Amino acid sequence: MTSNSADPSRHEPSPTKPDPYPDLMSAGGLAAALETVAAELALAWDPVLVNESDPLRSAGITSEVAGRETCWITLGSAERQFILSGWCRGVRLISGSTPDLGEMALALEGWRSGATLQEIHKSAPFVTVTELAQAHERGPAEAVAVGWRLLLEGLRRKEDLFYYARSTLRIAEAAYAEPRLRRLYPFTSHRSLHFTTCVGIPYSRDVPHVDPLSNGRYRVHAPSRRTVIGDADTPQGAVALVVSGLPAGCGPAVAGPAGDR
Repeated sequence: MTSNSADPSRHEPSPTKPDPYPDLMSAGGLAAALETVAAELALAWDPVLVNESDPLRSAGITSEVAGRETCWITLGSAERQFILSGWCRGVRLISGSTPDLGEMALALEGWRSGATLQEIHKSAPFVTVTELAQAHERGPAEAVAVGWRLLLEGLRRKEDLFYYARSTLRIAEAAYAEPRLRRLYPFTSHRSLHFTTCVGIPYSRDVPHVDPLSNGRYRVHAPSRRTVIGDADTPQGAVALVVSGLPAGCGPAVAGPAGDR
């Protein structure tokens, strides 16, 4: 009996996916390839750092600017992409990816030499620079002001979609109206509204925070979630409880992560 079905034991070989990084492999890894490109662009770099846990696929450039951390580059797995993330004192200031190693080298040179965020973006347009990152670049007071505005705008966009967004917005608006909280950096975590005395990660955990409750009330915790300061019926009442638990000399928020003072 003749069958038109294919013999399941026979398979055509799958085409081999081409290596998206042949230049890296021939150079001996990402660090070596970066050094070659830097030399071609006449960039005066110190030796590129090698990540010992993944020497072929990860490399870093040390910045000459105090606070700017080593900018590490990694490789995309699905397609040719060089990925960067630049941090300064607990804040990610730049990010982005490009398939062009020369363009990546120009971004790294800006980070290394102390170029402004806008200058880095101009020389390497693939680099993403957010409004908040630019505020951090101007200083902690600007970061706090922009952080508050972005938080409130984000909650207002969501207030008609999620009950907890609406409740968190109400407490955030009440907190923003309180000068002693408005000078701290705000952030949300698991529906709670938090305040920190520094603008870098990790944030400080020395200020009480607020949880909106399902019954419409608000619960104020001491810096430790295990300790409850009290419950309030209104956002203003919750803010008063937060203010009552502020540490002495609290604020304004300063640059850097917690412990970096």
